[in-house]
Amino acid sequence: MSNYHIKHLEEYFQLYRKSVREPENFWEEIAEEHFVWKKRWERVFRWDFTKPEVAWFEGAKLNITENCLDRHLYVRGNKTAILFEPNDPKEEAQYITYKQLHARVCKLANVLKEQGVQKGDRVCIYLPMIPELAISVLACARIGAIHSVVFAGFSSQALATRINDCDCKMVITSDGSYRGAKTTDLKGIVDQSLESCPGVKSVLVVKRTAASIHMEKGRDHWLQPLLDKVSDVCAAEVMDAEDPLFILYTSGSTGKPKGMVHSSGGYMVFTAYTFKNIFRYQENDVYWCTADIGWITGHSYIVYGPLANGATTVMFEGVPSYPDYGRFWDVVAKHKVTQFYTAPTAIRALAKESLDFVDAHDLSSLKVLGTVGEPINEEAWHWYNNNIGRNKSPIVDTWWQTETGGIMISPIPFVTPTTPTYATLPFIGIQPALMDEQGEELMGNQVEGRLCIKFPWPSMARTIWGDHKRYYETYFSTYKNMYFTGDGALRNAVGYYRITGRVDDVIIVSGHNLGTAPIEDAINEHPAVSESAIVGFPHDIKGNALYGFVILKEVGESRDRDNLRKEINQQITEHIGPIAKLEKIQFVPGLPKTRSGKIMRRILRKIASQDTDNLGDISTLLNPEVVASIIKDAL
Repeated sequence: MSNYHIKHLEEYFQLYRKSVREPENFWEEIAEEHFVWKKRWERVFRWDFTKPEVAWFEGAKLNITENCLDRHLYVRGNKTAILFEPNDPKEEAQYITYKQLHARVCKLANVLKEQGVQKGDRVCIYLPMIPELAISVLACARIGAIHSVVFAGFSSQALATRINDCDCKMVITSDGSYRGAKTTDLKGIVDQSLESCPGVKSVLVVKRTAASIHMEKGRDHWLQPLLDKVSDVCAAEVMDAEDPLFILYTSGSTGKPKGMVHSSGGYMVFTAYTFKNIFRYQENDVYWCTADIGWITGHSYIVYGPLANGATTVMFEGVPSYPDYGRFWDVVAKHKVTQFYTAPTAIRALAKESLDFVDAHDLSSLKVLGTVGEPINEEAWHWYNNNIGRNKSPIVDTWWQTETGGIMISPIPFVTPTTPTYATLPFIGIQPALMDEQGEELMGNQVEGRLCIKFPWPSMARTIWGDHKRYYETYFSTYKNMYFTGDGALRNAVGYYRITGRVDDVIIVSGHNLGTAPIEDAINEHPAVSESAIVGFPHDIKGNALYGFVILKEVGESRDRDNLRKEINQQITEHIGPIAKLEKIQFVPGLPKTRSGKIMRRILRKIASQDTDNLGDISTLLNPEVVASIIKDAL
């Protein structure tokens, strides 16, 4: 069992060395001892990053829901599996036991089958953070349908794109959703999206807000009456370890979102193993991840990872500021939460408010704190550590991605000494590499480069749905035999990793992968240039072309702009080659930046693509006024 529960730093290093030297033996032991399989694997893994092809536990048969539900029924059937905390604190929390969850999942699985959903079919789930969201995910997995959860904050157009991309035949949604003081008409959004989704045959609707909604005859069904008619027994479909479990869309830097495909066996093993160790989960703990199941964090660390470990996992419908900024701490105190996993954005927002919101609550139950989604800045780290953890609950600053399926670099609490802003050491089995711009690996410590992973891990995405070529181009074509994360990182004197942010989106122009950082470096060497940012925009012939936003020094202000554009492109040609020349160069007074100084390239991409109707919330920018000025002069 020691392999499964890392207790001290020396054990971490021993296991890490074993996982790198003997990956087959290492992962075989983990998979064999801690999970239920219907048939054993023929080989532990097979990989070729040049294709790229990766398979784990090949030939094995299983169903992930038996590992998340059935096997717990005898030991902890009456233990709370999902603790639902509603948006409105006056509404009662729900405690759903493993027995109840199992029955509800089986019932919904039977409804899906009655509606004609079969193994391999795609089901889109567009639900708020209510128990039915987790139940829908598990019901799909129960019958071998592939779930595609779309965050219930996406527009009808974004929803339609995702439904059509993977050809979903069913949508599961609700009449509406509560989020803070706001109620959203989710069903109306679904109706709008389905005007352009001919493949959807049926819509199941959960009643949440009791709003008056349109129900399309023959297509739309209230869920509850269907559940009332079916049995709560549903045999789990036998799945191959490499069968797809789910598709989850992540935004590409350009073009349509990428449907990352995750498999069943490897994903289960890695999410369960990381959950157990990175959150130090023990039998009677109450674990709370504040993410939405619409994101990978919710898939891996609200649903699959916790349930595979027989944990009690909290699902929270609301927001940190409703009814006031003490809501998170109220929930922690009320349910005696032991592990708390949230985003730096939330921490920064809460840190701005009065400490009275924190001090009014007893947070002594907390044992481990975590952060996810972006690197946490030092100020937020110290606020979190001092005021929430009271300097006794270690912070796990976790780095990972939708594509990785599970946490890749993170401290292990009470094992790894933490340093603010550092994700610290790679998790067991993860082999990071820092690469320079010439494609050489940077060895030793005190180096900074592009973060790659040089060996497969069980939960990595297997492909992009329907577009394996794009999967190769995006992740495996930049560095030979490496998975390129798209992030920059540095390794300090003791070997700790700090993520420095996106290295900003490799853009594929005419089939060539172009990193924007070297192009910006070339432009910035021009004596008239102060700063620049490059983004891609759609191009009929090249697929993408390059758009440069350039701030001039005073020396450049009075010069002929057309000549300056030629000189800048000449500079790029000289530094990188003509393939990297910019299609458009716009001189701007400033660049939109976050308060931490990060350029908001998402906004620049929208301007470059002439899609300025929906820029999202720009009020949080350091300099929101600069956006209007750039739009006004856009080319």
